[in-house]
Amino acid sequence: MIGTLLNVTGILVGGVLSLFRHKPLSPVTESYFKVLLSVFTVFYGLRLTWLSISGSFWEILKQCFIVVLALMVGRLLGHALGLQKMSNRLGQRARRRIAEAKPGNQTAPGEGFKTCAALFCAAPLGILGSVQEGLSHSEYFYPLVIKALIDGLATMGFFSLFGWGVLLSTVPVLTFQGTLTLTCARFIEPFLASHHLVDSVNAVGGLLVFCVALVMLGLKRIPLADYLPSLLICPLITWLWP
Repeated sequence: MIGTLLNVTGILVGGVLSLFRHKPLSPVTESYFKVLLSVFTVFYGLRLTWLSISGSFWEILKQCFIVVLALMVGRLLGHALGLQKMSNRLGQRARRRIAEAKPGNQTAPGEGFKTCAALFCAAPLGILGSVQEGLSHSEYFYPLVIKALIDGLATMGFFSLFGWGVLLSTVPVLTFQGTLTLTCARFIEPFLASHHLVDSVNAVGGLLVFCVALVMLGLKRIPLADYLPSLLICPLITWLWP
């Protein structure tokens, strides 16, 4: 749970820094951080996919085909389940609360808790990072480090609107991401490892992490939540197609 603990630390540090820095970050500074975080996201996402694909030319070709097929099927399944719509509703509700809040006129702590808990827990990067950390037994927690920085910067802005209630969001973040990581490490990873399926999950997971960077930079609107079922579809196809 190293990545999740760092994520929680990032939120707490962002809250503490906001006590000493009352002015929001300038647009230039925000753009700098956005580009820097996106570069790291691209690197660690593609690196994970690269390390998860190996073998002869035809084996690599087969693995790439399975990943693409899993993404297509996972997208259709996620759309049918309405995962992105659900994520959008949470985001819209949070944005309405943010728009209604005014600096210097802090609302009840519960509003900050609900708003930030929804934003921080519903982020696809949190789900992807928790799964990757669990499957690697905390050896690959870098996506959650990136999320920790993103959440920390967001907390600095939210603290002036909602007050200390923002820091309460660390509880659901720790519970949700920690439970997902421990479940993957304790129950899912042993099964996948025994059938040599961990690399298939990592391959598709790495591409989804890469897509997060495209969304962060505003280069392409990708319904990331709809693609999350691909994490289940890819090892299934790999298992059925020996």
